[in-house]
Amino acid sequence: MPPRPHTELRHAPTLIDQVAGLTSGATSSVTATTETLDRIDAAQSTLNAFKIVRRQKALEEAADADRRLARGERLPLLGVPIAVKDDVDITGEPTAFGCPGDFPVKTEDSEMVRRLRAAGAVIVGKTNSPELGQWPLTSGSAFGYTRNPWSREHTPGGSSGGTAAAVAAGLVSAGIGSDGAGSIRIPAAWTNLVGIKPQRGRISTWPDAEAFYGLTVNGPLARTVADAALLLDVAAGNHDGDLHTPTSLTVSDAVGRDPGRLNIALSLRNPFTATPVTLDPEVRRAVYAVADTLRSLGHRVVVDDPAYGLIFGLNFLPRSLVGVHDWLGRLPDPALADPRTRGNAQSGKLLRGAPLRAARAAEPRMRRRIGAIFDKYDVVLAPTTATPPIPVTAIDGIGGWETDKVMTAACPYAWPWNVLGWPSINIPAGFSSAGLPIGAQLMGSESTEPLLVSLASQLESVLRWDQSRPQQWW
Repeated sequence: MPPRPHTELRHAPTLIDQVAGLTSGATSSVTATTETLDRIDAAQSTLNAFKIVRRQKALEEAADADRRLARGERLPLLGVPIAVKDDVDITGEPTAFGCPGDFPVKTEDSEMVRRLRAAGAVIVGKTNSPELGQWPLTSGSAFGYTRNPWSREHTPGGSSGGTAAAVAAGLVSAGIGSDGAGSIRIPAAWTNLVGIKPQRGRISTWPDAEAFYGLTVNGPLARTVADAALLLDVAAGNHDGDLHTPTSLTVSDAVGRDPGRLNIALSLRNPFTATPVTLDPEVRRAVYAVADTLRSLGHRVVVDDPAYGLIFGLNFLPRSLVGVHDWLGRLPDPALADPRTRGNAQSGKLLRGAPLRAARAAEPRMRRRIGAIFDKYDVVLAPTTATPPIPVTAIDGIGGWETDKVMTAACPYAWPWNVLGWPSINIPAGFSSAGLPIGAQLMGSESTEPLLVSLASQLESVLRWDQSRPQQWW
């Protein structure tokens, strides 16, 4: 369907345009940062995208960036306001990861934040996440509801919903999220954004050598492929203590590059889940429309599915739930956590040891079995979610099992690539009849980010999703 109509907002420009404006002197970092902070403040009581807003510190950093720009210094993001999710450490700020409690301030930046600062970025704040990133909605007792810029009654997704809401609403040009079961791609799908889940280890998770036993990675959310690619290149890199250190590569130079004629598998099969899943007809039509666009661009698209097998119970759950148990132990007062969080942590305690070791040991076999599809195809195209965005209240007042059923019904497609550690990109795929965003994901094998970025950029040049913006209600 055609893009939803929109009103013109004084929103953040694209990341690429913002860099150009600062480099040319058309704007200053103090001006750009002040405008960003003012947009955040104006939207906070309704959109509620941020956990922490660093107004004074950010303006001080912006003033320093202006002095450096005036001296002729040039860095990839010098003076650009950027948002990060509240699961990464910033010196002088607490890291609550969506949880209630009185958290101590951190004394060191995480490696990813250090790299953003080294590139000149001004960190304006930390965005909301559900408790420990567990749910595909962004809400919790610690901060309330983060709402979708496309509909205040719907969630922007999770767990990187705060970053997605901030970027989709034009509060910031781009931001960083994390993805342990689709937590970048799901909110990107539900807010009409590009979201990149990169290869495991592409962006450091230090001070954790790995996050959630290799499931979780950091990655960008942005309105355009070029913006997401630039932010990925800037944030990428490793700390000496990282467990996963893929060979370095750049993706920005793949933007606009012809990917060649590709063989693409169109996969609508649900990976194994413990509860039934039905693909919403509007999502199905949207993904088929992307496939038709790919064919019009000269690619061969064939309906086929990876051999997922019983990947969920055997591999995902031990790593995820033991990770929740680890994180619960970091909380100042674990008793304040949601009962579902405490229940998941208890399950994780039971799965530590032999089940966790078996899960890690099985990953290479799963990679070989599922990766066999790349003997025939270059890329897999699949839905990012099974439904359009769900209501902000969808998991309120229900227990753990009922919450799991809501999650798997809406979001069964993204998590296998977390188990495998391979890259995947959500691209906007249009809108439902109610005007809610829908996404599709391009999935590759190990370290294929440049190929996926090239293909996503080609699709963007035709579909022009970056031209669609939500009507302002916040």
